[in-house]
Formats: sequence, C-alpha cells, structure tokens
Amino acid sequence: MEDRETELARLEGALPVSQERPGMFGVTGSGDTSGFSGLQRQPWVELPAQRPYGSYFDELVDNLAAAYPALGEATEKVVVDRGELTLHIKREHLIGVLTELRNNPALRFELLSAVSGVDYLAREGADGARLHSVYHLTSMTYRRRVRVEVAVTVADPHVPSATGLYPTADWQERETWDMFGIIYDGHPALTRILMPDDWDGHPQRKDYALGGVEVEYKGASIPPPDERRVYR
Repeated sequence: MEDRETELARLEGALPVSQERPGMFGVTGSGDTSGFSGLQRQPWVELPAQRPYGSYFDELVDNLAAAYPALGEATEKVVVDRGELTLHIKREHLIGVLTELRNNPALRFELLSAVSGVDYLAREGADGARLHSVYHLTSMTYRRRVRVEVAVTVADPHVPSATGLYPTADWQERETWDMFGIIYDGHPALTRILMPDDWDGHPQRKDYALGGVEVEYKGASIPPPDERRVYR
C-alpha cells in the first residue's frame, strides 16, 4: 500500500519530492524538464466535492439550481480544486445551463473567456468519454468565476455550439475542433484554424504521434523523440 504522501501526489498528478524523474533524452541530475524521457504519470483524478463547497460556490450552485430546475439531473459531478469550481454537465443540458449562467440576474456570467479541450486518454481509455470541452466563465457583475465541463467520446464527439450565447466561442471552438476533434454542432464555420484544411488528425489528442509526421510542404519529417539528437 502506498504511503499518504504518494497517494496525495498521485491524486494531484505529481510525484513526491523524494521520487525524481530522469531528464530529457537521458540527462541525469536535472529532473524531467520535457516529458520525453519515458514519462509515466498516473491519470488525473477529479474527486467530487461535498457540501459545503466554500467561498461563493454554494451560493452560485444554489442560484443556478433555482434558475435551472433540472440541474441535479444535468450535473455529473461538482469539483472544487485549487480554489476553483468546476461543474461537469451532460452535453444535452449544456446550452440550458450556459443560458441561465449568462442571463439570470443572480448569476450574470456575461463573459466566456475561453473554450478549451482536454484529452483524458489514460484515465478514460480509448473508447471512454476522454474528450472534454471546457468553458471558462467570468461574471463581471459579481466578480466570480466558474468552469463548465462536458465529456464526449471519440466515436461521438458532438457538443452543441455556444456561439449563439457567447460570440467569443467562435474561434475558440474552431481551435478546440482543430486540436482535439470535438465537433461543435451549430457552429457557423467549423473549419481548421491552426492546421492546414487537409490535415489528417488532431494534434493535441494524447494518441497523436510525437513526431514522425511527414511535412509535405518542405519535403521533410520530424523524427520521433527517441530518434532525435541526444543532449549530454
């Protein structure tokens, strides 16, 4: 059985100070600065929070529940970590929850500051709900923040677009589609924003190749990490 320090570090996605990792391409004495040295980390574990959540979080969730009566059914779990509140919402309830967060006078999350993606391949497995679409909301009225998160599978990566509520979601959803392959239904122009239009795959998925990808435009390729120069 692992000791308490190791258990807590594992839940935080880290290692205790006493367990040092090797460095980049075999370098020793510096720790792992890149993740390219056979890095093996335990999957991130999001522990559900229990009431009271603390800070303004209880009031926020209560106000949202009053505004959106189906919140209990819509919520998969509530996470409070590092002083931040995350609501994990089923995708069929996403637009309803975002609408109340934006419009309800007791909530007033007027600003969608970012839409981002995460791939929890190690934790959920290749066929699980590994692709997460994350919405970072700010209330300019009450000076509060909340994060809303929706999980989908690679086989069915569809999420309703938030562009009808938050115009700032436009390019951010495009980038998340480009990098992770999450399809935002109802987006006005869901096209590549960083990669060429004919690019095959989504580079920030955890099962995407680290190098070895042919670069057609210059007739070159990027070798995998273990075939690159060894720095000593």
